[in-house]
Amino acid sequence: MSNYDKHYEVVVVGGGPAGLAAAYSACQNGAKKVLIIERDREVGGILNQCVHNGFGLHYFKEELTGPEYAGRFADMVKGTCADILVDTMVLEITPDKIVKCASQQHGYLAIKADAVVLCMGCRERTRGAIEIPGDRSAGVLTAGTAQRYVNMEGYMPGKKVVILGSGDIGLIMARRMTLEGAKVLAVVELSPYSNGLNRNIVQCLNDYDIPLYLSHTITNIVGKTRVEKVVISEVDGFTPIPGTEIEFECDTVLLSVGLIPENEISIRAGVTIDPRTRGAVVYENMQTSMEGVFASGNVVHVHDLVDFVTGESIRAGAAAAEFALGKRIGGRVIDVVTKPGVNYTVPQKIRPDNIEKSVDIFFRTNKVRGNSIIRVTSDGAKVAEFKREHMAPGEMEKITIPKVLLDRCGDSIEIVVEDA
Repeated sequence: MSNYDKHYEVVVVGGGPAGLAAAYSACQNGAKKVLIIERDREVGGILNQCVHNGFGLHYFKEELTGPEYAGRFADMVKGTCADILVDTMVLEITPDKIVKCASQQHGYLAIKADAVVLCMGCRERTRGAIEIPGDRSAGVLTAGTAQRYVNMEGYMPGKKVVILGSGDIGLIMARRMTLEGAKVLAVVELSPYSNGLNRNIVQCLNDYDIPLYLSHTITNIVGKTRVEKVVISEVDGFTPIPGTEIEFECDTVLLSVGLIPENEISIRAGVTIDPRTRGAVVYENMQTSMEGVFASGNVVHVHDLVDFVTGESIRAGAAAAEFALGKRIGGRVIDVVTKPGVNYTVPQKIRPDNIEKSVDIFFRTNKVRGNSIIRVTSDGAKVAEFKREHMAPGEMEKITIPKVLLDRCGDSIEIVVEDA
């Protein structure tokens, strides 16, 4: 956009799938002045480089590629009250919700917001974060960087590839590199199970005869200027086992070793962060610990399906619009407490007075499980129970608790997963 106002009812930080959905929802729920601020040259976020299909099955009830999914929401937003600032970096959000940002076109901007929605997404962990030993040679990239090179920039990172980590991006890039003519020698995973969706293991590895080495990690990278060889070893927990080394001659190593919510701005603003998710602690309507500041998508917790990001962001955008228009929420707060078997929950806090019929609680289990029971208790009394035939850390779980049950709870509810 060529012009901007200095005051908006709702300012959305980030123009990826979360930001687009939040802005659309804010406009649909009464806000008249909404602004999306995006640091890239166009909206769409990470979806612009995800040319594979599998998006939209839940929300649009059809299978789309990443750019198609992003394009749908970009078109939906065009018909609303939302303005868009691209090529603009948010620098700071003050306690009184002044959004400070900078761009080459507009210079330094200070924009007042009645409500803010944080939708900055997440970033990849790098080699330095996991301290892989060996030579510091060229050819070591994160899987997301390689994906952008191949799908958007037209560059081929290498021809003989080893991938460390079996997250969804790593699995998808194993297939993508194969389709582009590279030889993927191995996908190496530290855990005894894959951290990606089961459908990606089947479609990206099994269908292309790419071996998956579970309970293994890279213990050496060899190469003076370019990667020449990697050594992998079996692990006992996190400790490499001597004598189990396997060598692969390759020119490229792709890292798919986890995603981290992009929360530097949130932390500086004073938003409370959950150390388990590394994202904001949120209420049932996605409000953070700062009144009038909301968050959704991968900046809260890393999702495996963009459709879930959309649902969460629509809730956040609607709540931000209501806050900007004067609605305030009180009443008692129920803390959601995780017990053995559960890594985290979102939301972490629930206000029953703000729930019409029910609340969805998302979580991840701590290991691969067969027949299991998800038990919700409060003050030692059972609130609800849910059965699952299969659960894995790479697949987010959801349970729905009716308001009538929450009204009977005390100040906290505990969620535990047990083998059936």
